[in-house]
Amino acid sequence: MKKIIKAIGLMSGTSADGVDAAIVEIKGKGLDCKIDLIAFKKFPFSKGLRELIHRASTPEYGRVDLICQLNFLIGDLFAKAAIGVVKKAGYKMKDIDLIGSHGQTIYHIPKGKPPSTLQIGEPSVIAERTGVTTIADFRAMDMAAGGIGAPLTPFAHYILFKKKGKGVAVNNIGGISNVTFIPADGDINNVIAFDTGPGNMLIDSIVQIITKGRMGYDRGGKIANRGEDNERLLNKLMKHPFIKKRPPKSTGREEFGYNEALKFYKLAKRDRLSDEDIVATITRFTAKSIGENYKRFILCKHDVSEVIICGGGAKNLILTDMISREIKPIKVKTSDSYGFPPETIEAIVFAILGYAAISGIPVNLPHVTGAGKQVVLGKIIPAKTGWKQKLN
Repeated sequence: MKKIIKAIGLMSGTSADGVDAAIVEIKGKGLDCKIDLIAFKKFPFSKGLRELIHRASTPEYGRVDLICQLNFLIGDLFAKAAIGVVKKAGYKMKDIDLIGSHGQTIYHIPKGKPPSTLQIGEPSVIAERTGVTTIADFRAMDMAAGGIGAPLTPFAHYILFKKKGKGVAVNNIGGISNVTFIPADGDINNVIAFDTGPGNMLIDSIVQIITKGRMGYDRGGKIANRGEDNERLLNKLMKHPFIKKRPPKSTGREEFGYNEALKFYKLAKRDRLSDEDIVATITRFTAKSIGENYKRFILCKHDVSEVIICGGGAKNLILTDMISREIKPIKVKTSDSYGFPPETIEAIVFAILGYAAISGIPVNLPHVTGAGKQVVLGKIIPAKTGWKQKLN
């Protein structure tokens, strides 16, 4: 394997707002490798495409012909994102060794019979358009081995944020919130990781409902800041069974999507809450559900010196302040303090997972996902003959 691997990570989360693309340099091997961020760029989806993705992700409206076409359309957009971030970095595609693509989750059924998951964004299209070997479909192998296919971030979070002698929690707030706790002993086998519940997803959906689609999210938490949370409705929300469910656990749009937001909106309007109070309440619920999960499954057994927040939710200052209050006196900071802007982390994760797949490194943690064993994640799509030689 080359001493320095240049990898692209591509990610579109459950919010389906666009493709995050990051270029990283990976130096070293395995858990001891070092990551340098070279370039990052977000490529937003059009409003029309977002609506199509949400429609495809809903059992009532998702059609096989729509999903089939979206698979190739999104693959093409992911390829354009890879080409775009390479241009931003001043590189050429031939400088890139591999692409790791999460794709766009359409549906995730961890407790199905059989368990299943579907991410679209055809990797063959990415490999063909870019000329770079592409690794994708990371969740399926963990599920084939008996896991729930999530979270997949702990391996990468460990590499990026482990801190000698101190326990740290990395909280990614995308559409869904997930936490990785890295213990003070630095043993990856003692890492705890799981989805805590909603991240931005319910907040975004509520904002879209009250603004009739004119706004996609609560920028900086400004709407929530003008309102007051309603304690009675908050307590009702906190009875959601996922909050108290023990790990391993994973969730998504199926439990905290638009339909759930619409139910809450109607309930709140029946109680004559203002729009601002509705956003404040759903934001507080997001923060409180995160805090409750920490208390139940991490803080009861471990010392946490700091919580590192990453993902789009790190920019919602009201949300991060509410989280701080839920878990005080623990220090809360963003991944900026480690040299990685919050919005870059998820794309970086999949660059690292792509590197691990090419290297034959198993990265799922069975005690986290529930899998029967460690397995190598991802399907490798060679862009051309001789792709292995390029990495040596």
